[in-house]
Amino acid sequence: MTAATAAGGDAGGPRRFIPPPRAAVDARVFEHPLFDGVRGFADLLAGPGWPTVAALDARLALPGLQLVEQDAALLADGLHYETRIARGRLATRADNWHDLFNALVWAGFPRLKRVLNARQCLHIAAMAPGQRNRAQAALTQFDETGVVVQVRDAGVLAAWDAHDWHALFDASHWQGGGIAVVAVFGHALMEQALLPGRLLVGKCVVVQGDGEAGCIETVTRAIDEGRVLGDPLQLRPLPLAGIPGWHEVQDAAFYRNADYFRPLRFGRHYPPPLTLLR
Repeated sequence: MTAATAAGGDAGGPRRFIPPPRAAVDARVFEHPLFDGVRGFADLLAGPGWPTVAALDARLALPGLQLVEQDAALLADGLHYETRIARGRLATRADNWHDLFNALVWAGFPRLKRVLNARQCLHIAAMAPGQRNRAQAALTQFDETGVVVQVRDAGVLAAWDAHDWHALFDASHWQGGGIAVVAVFGHALMEQALLPGRLLVGKCVVVQGDGEAGCIETVTRAIDEGRVLGDPLQLRPLPLAGIPGWHEVQDAAFYRNADYFRPLRFGRHYPPPLTLLR
């Protein structure tokens, strides 16, 4: 994938994403399935004005974590962003889509967020200042653009392994339960989805088994134990606009767009999915 696609952006060249102003966002955008995980906070997303960081902190009441406005005084503590979280303070920029979505994901998946932070802190402590390893890159990619997917059908998984997008996105698999998005976790994906029609790519951790209950805990435990997210190449790319019903026009020509539905790169393979906890 290109750098922009790997980060969850469009399939074109890399560029910094600039989200739309709050007043320019049509509230109907939040009806897209990508926003299912934050649907309970519709007033914070579609209201006329931004919630202050203090009001957001009071509303979410995250156990053991305070949302604090990111300003020069806060940054003067010299702490790494992740280290500050581990000490109970989440730096949050005012009037900022990216950080608002991040806070909402914290509210929806607090334990998963906690284990990601703990793994980041372990690597930060082991690395020289200013250096990052591939595990940190994988953790960050999942935090920003992560999607948890459940697969029940081995044939669907084989199609994904081969980047056989035609087979993977056959509507019968998604409507029949052979594969399902359990959660869009990445807050950068949500930010970019504010502009309808963008060709976004999620970076997925996959769980295999019957019954949706336990999928998030399966992923959480695997991250906590260091069994996943050791390298960005372990994450499976999923062109989200290919999911039936997730994009306005999904005709044959759309699925032939090889700039978005990329063929499998020679030598690329993915780890087996996690087994659903019972």
